[in-house]
Amino acid sequence: MADGQPISRDALLAFAREVSRVPYQAPRADVPRALTQLTLDQYRQIRMKPDQRVWAGENRGFTLDLLPTGNVFTNPVSIRTVDGGIIRDKRFAGDQYDFGQVPPLPADAAVPYSGFRAYTALNGEAPTDEALIFQGASLFRSLAKGQVFGVMARGLTLNVAEAQGEEYSAFRAFWIERPGPGASSIVVHALLDSDSVTGLYRFAVRPGDATVCDVEVTLFPRVDLQHVGIAPMTANYLFAPNDRTGVDDVRGGVHDAQGLQIWNGNGEWIWRPVTNPETLQVAAFVDQNPRGFGLLQRDRRFEAFNDLDARFERRPSVWIEPLGEWGQGQVQLVEIPVNDEMNRNILAYWRPRTPLARGAEHFFTYRMHWCWSPPERPAFAFVSSTRTGRGQGGGRRRRFLVDFSSEDFADPAKAAGLRANLTNQRGRIANVDGRLVPELRLYRVAFDLDPETGNQVELRLVLEREGQAQSETWLYRWTP
Repeated sequence: MADGQPISRDALLAFAREVSRVPYQAPRADVPRALTQLTLDQYRQIRMKPDQRVWAGENRGFTLDLLPTGNVFTNPVSIRTVDGGIIRDKRFAGDQYDFGQVPPLPADAAVPYSGFRAYTALNGEAPTDEALIFQGASLFRSLAKGQVFGVMARGLTLNVAEAQGEEYSAFRAFWIERPGPGASSIVVHALLDSDSVTGLYRFAVRPGDATVCDVEVTLFPRVDLQHVGIAPMTANYLFAPNDRTGVDDVRGGVHDAQGLQIWNGNGEWIWRPVTNPETLQVAAFVDQNPRGFGLLQRDRRFEAFNDLDARFERRPSVWIEPLGEWGQGQVQLVEIPVNDEMNRNILAYWRPRTPLARGAEHFFTYRMHWCWSPPERPAFAFVSSTRTGRGQGGGRRRRFLVDFSSEDFADPAKAAGLRANLTNQRGRIANVDGRLVPELRLYRVAFDLDPETGNQVELRLVLEREGQAQSETWLYRWTP
């Protein structure tokens, strides 16, 4: 698949199929020493000059900044554009780049690429806003109008939190279709590869008030994949009002996302606040044909974070909408303990129940929404905040405040007959109090938890009227 050759979706699938039939060989990168020794801040100074970006001045709606290897980004990728079905190779040229304070490389230096950025007119009329980045293993991220980058997506996960250790797949090659004049969307094809699997991906990205990305995935396993993660996304979470034990920080919260929402195949809406636990935690939400799931940033108030630099309140929620039936499996949530905000310690994905068989081809399609809030939401009350603190009597006792919000709560008559259905798997619950606050349009449920001798307590709370759910289901896992 060389420069000047024709290309098609069928040809790409055939290429991926052939790659999967031979043992995996990790790509080797000959990265100049001067680039590997750069700090991250120095590396980020290296950008393509705006007039040298791919498609600059062509009124294509998008331009590309091709990213050289350097710093920790040493995984080499090949980047090709596709114009009228014909491949066009892209090769590094030092004179196309602004190196900032970094000594420039010779114009003819041989430098592999590590990924790319796509710019478009997301917040203005010129294509100067970063809308999409692919760089590092199988990581990519996007955002909506007015947002800053936060949650990251991954192409695939393998053996997360398993005893044998996680296997990391990486994108090895990209074919980026040249958009038409004034285009509002861009199409990227990508080859993923690792010891156990090869995959071909198609991303159709439409930036806007909500950026929508349609993803087609074809996987070619070399071995039976027992634990595979489809549509994975990862976020950082240090603390929030539900998890401030030992926190001494002027900010109200530090996180890309505050919870996992699931709309399961039975139509139930679930809200699971995430935490920064003392030990690794894995939670599984068994389902069949899920309707959607995602890591959400629900609190959009600056005062909730009070960080002028990070602007956590402007970070995207990411919602996964499966297209077609995904069968039986589980949404899996992994929470990893961290001591700083630089590490992404929250991971969520769909895990099929049946292993993906070697030698077969497995197809998944889904729609990603990088958004302020998902396109679908519960028709009834949703959880707007979760707070915890020391409970009465001290020790390990905890006090919980869970707020459900709804416009209907402004009218006491519409909230009549509500009751909090709270259950616990271990420990003891006391002092349960449900109270309507019409002026705030919320219904607050307060209670005390005494975990007794337990080190893990599963809590479930839903507002009901005459046995019928009137809110999404709040789930919480308490650990010391």
